[in-house]
Amino acid sequence: MPQPESRSETPTLDVSIVMPCLNESQTLATCIRRAQEALTRLSAEKGLRGEVVIADNGSTDGSPDIAAGLGARVINCATRGYGAALRTGILHAKGRMIVMGDADASYDFLQSLPMIESLLEGYDLCMGSRLKGQIKPGAMPWKNRRIGNPLLTGILNLFFRSGLSDAHCGMRAFTKTAFLRINPTSRGMEFASEIVIKAALLGLKRTEVPVTLYPDGRGRAPHLRPWRDGWRHLRYLVMLSPLWLYFLPALVIGTVGVVVLGLVLSAPPGGILRLGRFWVGDHWAVLAGAFVSIALQICLMGLAATLYGAREGYRVVTPLLKLVYWAVRLENMLAVGALLLTAGAATLGFVVWEWRARGYGELQLIREMVVASTFVVTGLQTAFGGFLLSVISGNEAEVATAIDPAGPVSGK
Repeated sequence: MPQPESRSETPTLDVSIVMPCLNESQTLATCIRRAQEALTRLSAEKGLRGEVVIADNGSTDGSPDIAAGLGARVINCATRGYGAALRTGILHAKGRMIVMGDADASYDFLQSLPMIESLLEGYDLCMGSRLKGQIKPGAMPWKNRRIGNPLLTGILNLFFRSGLSDAHCGMRAFTKTAFLRINPTSRGMEFASEIVIKAALLGLKRTEVPVTLYPDGRGRAPHLRPWRDGWRHLRYLVMLSPLWLYFLPALVIGTVGVVVLGLVLSAPPGGILRLGRFWVGDHWAVLAGAFVSIALQICLMGLAATLYGAREGYRVVTPLLKLVYWAVRLENMLAVGALLLTAGAATLGFVVWEWRARGYGELQLIREMVVASTFVVTGLQTAFGGFLLSVISGNEAEVATAIDPAGPVSGK
């Protein structure tokens, strides 16, 4: 029967080597023996006690029997996926330090010994680096080696500054405490990225050691699907970076909107401003107003995403972030929204007054209408955005309290 996936075993051993398994009968025995040899070395040299854990993901080729016959502990995972299997196996592992590696004979678990050394020195996460080590001929397709892995690792380091050269290596080690703090939930291959991303976001102590990647020892295609899984990794990187997904685009769009609207308003009423070959008239104000409201909406989404990360425990709440969320508490957002709506209503009132004075005939007040509608739209966005942030923060509707009960001036 599958074992529950939410409960975590209390560590009673020093090291658990965990492998996901889905029909790995051709290579599983080799991997288990290498892992056991590594544990024997750790016992002899460091006095550490360990275990081999096979997280089986529904194998039908006898893999669980092979593992059990070799003395490994088999944990069944009913939910399909690389990440789901590893999460289940790691939660049920009894070691205070975890080594994670594939069961396809592509890694030699003896190379995990320096990783354990790093954890003993105080690191929370030690990655294997194939780029600083060796990639055997035929071990990695050219598109993964030259395009996929460098590109994804580069984006990950740009977004999250992990400082790692090979953020997607399949063999790594971490403490059980760090894993529980990271609390990865991805079911697919992006599980590997999630661990690195959240470790970086939480400021966990990270390092890496060279490892060798060997050709897959199985006589079939790997479970990895480069394009599908590459997209899933990329999508996940962007999803967990509110700065790049929301705030920077909002800054660019909002700046363009404000500048264009300012240029239009600087021209005489009904006039056109000439910028070299370009003529900027009242019609551009419509696009500028839309840009301003879009930028605010994107910014509110970014605040919601950041708040969610803080509530989930994978984003560190800095003093600046506490101050920002204190500023956007519901009462403040409603007050600002009301001011913007009042300004919009006043501007619309002026337009109606002018229209009435002209006998409800032809009207040339495009600028005023754009300004009025921008005030109204942003006012509504601000008010409803305040409620959204409060919904995410909890039933107290106090955003700053939700991320830090001590409030924005605690200095923690």
